Amino acid sequence: MPSPVLAGRDPWRGVPVEVAVAGGVIGRIRELPEAAVPSGRWVLPGLVDFQVNGYAGADINRPDLGTAGVGRLVRAMHSVGVTRFCPAVCTQGHGRMASALRTIDQACRSEPGIARAVAGIHLEGPYISPEDGPRGAHPLEHVRPPDWNEFEAFQGAAGGRIRLVTLAPEQPGAMGFIRHLVATGVVVAIGHTTAAPEAIREAVAAGARLSTHLGNGAHAVLPRHPNYIWEQLAADELSASIIVDGHHLPPSVVKTFVRAKGVERTILISDAVALAGMPPGDYDWLGMRVTLTPDRRIGLAGTPYLAGSALDLASSLGKVMAYAGVTLAEAVIMASANPARLLGIEVGTLSEDGRADLVLIQTSPGTDHVEVLHTVAGGMTVWEAAGSGR
Repeated sequence: MPSPVLAGRDPWRGVPVEVAVAGGVIGRIRELPEAAVPSGRWVLPGLVDFQVNGYAGADINRPDLGTAGVGRLVRAMHSVGVTRFCPAVCTQGHGRMASALRTIDQACRSEPGIARAVAGIHLEGPYISPEDGPRGAHPLEHVRPPDWNEFEAFQGAAGGRIRLVTLAPEQPGAMGFIRHLVATGVVVAIGHTTAAPEAIREAVAAGARLSTHLGNGAHAVLPRHPNYIWEQLAADELSASIIVDGHHLPPSVVKTFVRAKGVERTILISDAVALAGMPPGDYDWLGMRVTLTPDRRIGLAGTPYLAGSALDLASSLGKVMAYAGVTLAEAVIMASANPARLLGIEVGTLSEDGRADLVLIQTSPGTDHVEVLHTVAGGMTVWEAAGSGR
């Protein structure tokens, strides 16, 4: 297969460029005439999504996932421009969670392309708040306080691949647990929490570095101040991941969060579930009757409640630009460089000799629509839309 050559605009300079890949790195970048690239076509670093529960029918937390299911999820991520991601293993009994972790590790060991795509595992729970609202969709019967012996067993099942843990700092023993995680190089995130401001500050002092999907996994009604959203928003030590799909956070909240945290501390995530990427319609899913609408909202049928995210990360680029008034280059930083920096992993760049993880997108002026045309991971084409051309 010939080495990929992509042509699109550089979002930082705004000029048309041709990016040629050689041996897993970018071998050459040269400017092109204006007429050489269609309007709205951009070449970007590959996207990094560190919170993916599933996509296109593949569900990380289903007991029948298997290593083939992990491979399907990797291919689905490539189709939406994500070159590196963290599957999210969520609150269940010990055996179910250990089995999911083991399956991901086995898949990574079985195929280099999977190992390259899986940047680590995000353990979301089970050490979270048991309260309705903050607990989200996590099953109450499996929520529990942090247990270091259990976590070591989890990390063993995962082959050492757990890189990010979301927990509630108000849980008994959480502060010592956070310090242990940080000492082993695991990134700690605050999420699904009811923590008082003092507990959040203590967690930050212990080494927590992230707020998981800030503004979601929360009570419907909070005291105007103080509360755990304001406290995390004000903590400069914490980056904030946000779900920008037009459903989880209103545009005004997205704008406020981005302005408070700044581009450098805001991270876009999908938090996608298995129904993401599926056709609109009604589904029986996880024992619930849910509706997936054409605008990609997953709702509990007959109620106003959300039942997961159907977002893909590339689509959040256009939405965060529209909601927060940021540039495409700034949106890409929030969906690529920032999550990679938090996890301490390599990321694609638009520079010669840089890592060749790239995505070619097409935008439509006047809309927030983003279409992924071509994805390159590790210097190889891993996705190309039919009839897209380059």
